[in-house]
Amino acid sequence: MGGHRAGSIAVVGRPNVGKSTLLNRLVRERISITSAKPQTTRHAIRGVLSTEDCQYVFIDTPGFQRQNRGALNRIMNRSIADSAAGVDLVFLVVEAGRFGAQDAAVLERLTGETPVILVVNKIDRVRPRENLLPFLDTVSRQGRFAEIVPVCAATGENLDELLRAAAAHLPEADSLLPEDTLTDRSERFLAAEFIREKLFRRLGDELPYGLTVTIERFEEKERLRRIAAAIIVEKPGHKPIVIGRGGAALKQVATEARADMERLFGTKVFLEVWVKVRGGWSEDERALKALGY
Repeated sequence: MGGHRAGSIAVVGRPNVGKSTLLNRLVRERISITSAKPQTTRHAIRGVLSTEDCQYVFIDTPGFQRQNRGALNRIMNRSIADSAAGVDLVFLVVEAGRFGAQDAAVLERLTGETPVILVVNKIDRVRPRENLLPFLDTVSRQGRFAEIVPVCAATGENLDELLRAAAAHLPEADSLLPEDTLTDRSERFLAAEFIREKLFRRLGDELPYGLTVTIERFEEKERLRRIAAAIIVEKPGHKPIVIGRGGAALKQVATEARADMERLFGTKVFLEVWVKVRGGWSEDERALKALGY
């Protein structure tokens, strides 16, 4: 394959195909939050894997969807196109046995000469495994794919083959980033994301779409992080849903998020979390920008 290779890879697809799980498996650390809730990922997040022969810079993106046409969703959809522009390679992630209108809509947005590897995820759900072959044949005719690689991000099955395929399409180059880099995102950003993940997982269908997390104070010391975070909801009626009876829901969210932070940051974390009402923030592009979208 020649000398050392390095390049950027946009990971795109509709909601809930496992893009963030795939990124986390590939970089061998959980930096992109996951849940069964659509649009868990709201920001483009870079994750880096450096090996002896190649440096892969993966860009996880929000799931493209058309159902919600609000300002927040428009910004997330724009970030997909922005992330796919100027990269060396695109992973289009689809679910094994399913290629529908939403998948086709994402594929339509991938214009230009950038090679696209079709990543067929969740192959563990196909039984018997022979049933996967007709789907791979059908989906191969949906576009001009550089390669088609079936994987299971949840278990790591066939990810070595995906990395081999990806490296073959990256340019020969020195590493783009220091080899110990894991992500381009700060601890402050990751702290907010960990809290939002716990909310998405705990609240499920009760979760208000208009919910986000902002870090209001982040003090960094050698062996301690002091973090104050606000959970932003749009309506007063959403506040008791997040807090829970006697504050139990909010306490559990904070406890679980703090544990994730301590593991990733390698320090003790003192975390304060409260809930604020800010009406209409998800429809106000100025407010969204101030909140980091």
